[in-house]
This record gives sequence, C-alpha cells and structure tokens, in this order.
Amino acid sequence: MTKIVILDAHTTNPGDLDWNPLATLGSLTVHDRSPATTVLDRAAGADVVITNKTVLNAATLAALPDLRYVGLLSTGTNVVDLAAASERNVTVTNVPGYSTPGVAQSVFALLLELTNRTGHHSDEVREGRWAASPDFCWWDGNLIELEGLTLGIVGYGAIGRRVAAIGQAFGMQVIAASRSKPAGTREGDVAFHSINEVFAEADVVSLHCPLTPETDGLINAEKLASMKPTSFLINTARGGLVVEADLADALNAGQIAGAGLDVLSQEPPPASNPLLSASNCVITPHIAWATRNARQRLIHEVAANLRGFLDGQRRNVVN
Repeated sequence: MTKIVILDAHTTNPGDLDWNPLATLGSLTVHDRSPATTVLDRAAGADVVITNKTVLNAATLAALPDLRYVGLLSTGTNVVDLAAASERNVTVTNVPGYSTPGVAQSVFALLLELTNRTGHHSDEVREGRWAASPDFCWWDGNLIELEGLTLGIVGYGAIGRRVAAIGQAFGMQVIAASRSKPAGTREGDVAFHSINEVFAEADVVSLHCPLTPETDGLINAEKLASMKPTSFLINTARGGLVVEADLADALNAGQIAGAGLDVLSQEPPPASNPLLSASNCVITPHIAWATRNARQRLIHEVAANLRGFLDGQRRNVVN
C-alpha cells in the first residue's frame, strides 16, 4: 500500500475539513506541523510526501530513497528543489488556480481598506469620534473612488485576469505587464505595457507574478520612486517580490499613498520588520488563499494529482 505523509497539514485543514480524498489512496499519516529536525524521521519510508511550506531541499530528498512523489499544497514550487527531485526520479506536482476567487477578492479588500478606510472608521466610531462630531457624518482622511483610476497588474495569469475583471466592474482602466504579452498589444480592454510603464502610469499596482530569481526584490526603491505619490501598491503574491525596507521608506516619506499586503518576506514576521510600523500600510496574515472553499478545492486537487500519478498520468507536474 502507498505510504502517504502530510508534513504540514494545519494551515490547509485546521479541523474544518477532512483528508478522506487522500486517505482513500493509501496509508495516510497527517502531521499538523513538522519542524526541520523532524522531517527525515517523519518522511522515512514514505512513497508520497505532501507539503505546503516545509522545505524539501536536495539533501533531504537524497536522504529519502523510497520517495517517489511530492505533492504540493500550493501553487508555488519554491519549497522543493525541483532539479534534485528530477535527478532522483521524484515527481512533483502543484495545484494552480484553486485560490483564484479568494485572492482576487482579497486584492480589493485591501484596496478598499486603503481607499474607504472602513476598518479604521469602524474603530474610530467605537472610540467616540462620531459621537463627538457636531455633524450627522464624520470621516477621517481622504475617501477615494476607484472609478476612473488606472489599475496596473504585474503578472497576467488566472488571478491577474480575475483582478482585471473586478477592477473593470468598478470602472477602473486596466493596464498590465506580462512575460507572455508584448508591450503595445491588447487583450480585450486590457492594454499591455512594460513593467516600468505600469509602475509609472497606474494609480494602483497589484502584484500577481511568481517569486523567481528574476523577480526577487523586483519592487525596489527605483520602482517605487517611479510611482505616483497618490498611488497604492497591493501584494497578494509573494513577499519576496518587495524590498521591504524600500517600501517602508517610500510609505513613510509619502512617496506613495499606501500599501496593502497579504504576504511578507518572512512569515510570520519578526517585530523588526519595518512595514509593521510603516505609514498607511495595511497587512493581513497571508489569508488571501485561505477561504474554506479554496482549501476544499485544494485538498481535492492534491488528491486528484496523486491519483493521476498512481494511474500513470501526468497531472500538474512541475519538474
């Protein structure tokens, strides 16, 4: 019987779902979390390892001679050394697209908090500031309409397209930068530009590209300096895309108007992360992917990937 080990199950399923789709495919052992010192013992003898953020580097893979398959509980693949897996004939799969609706929704949750400041106003009402007002209404800061603003999307895959559609429903103009779409071309009402043009022209820049050696630190002081002082940056992709000290400096200097972030370079962040105290920076704890619907889809897709592998089919193979 196929031996299946899940190394870090808790974030995908903290108890509100079940692992039956995987349990039907073999002998399943579930660990909520696996510190690095426990990985080899827990994965020893396993044919299949399922992981989300637990790292499987070349040395770890080499120490697991029975391993035939790694199933990722994610779209991103950077926690596994794909070249080392290929050398050892270990198949690696991921799950694209499972969180698209939730991530796109979170983009606008962050953006609307920056423009409408709903949470801030709710807190201020409870502090008595509305009650102390001589007028029937009271607001703090500038309230901003999305209609007529330019939304710039960096990375135009499934999530980028969904964000574009929602932005258009708000009456925003959409421009995008994509590796697969040359600048100067169009897809419907979306115009493609160079990444530098997107940063210079957009009122809102939303990041939807993978973290690779080429995109690591993509958003740095130079890019931020090219943005409008009234513009917002949204990142629901990967924290490593942004040089965090540069973004904090830009926010504190008023170089851009605000940022909405669901991801950081280190998660959870240390208290020293400069963005935690940066001006007009809304941060959520990497929850864009985590709706119950998305996590249910994720489990079913991980099981479908493994079932395909066991049946001799290639499904969402990334190496």
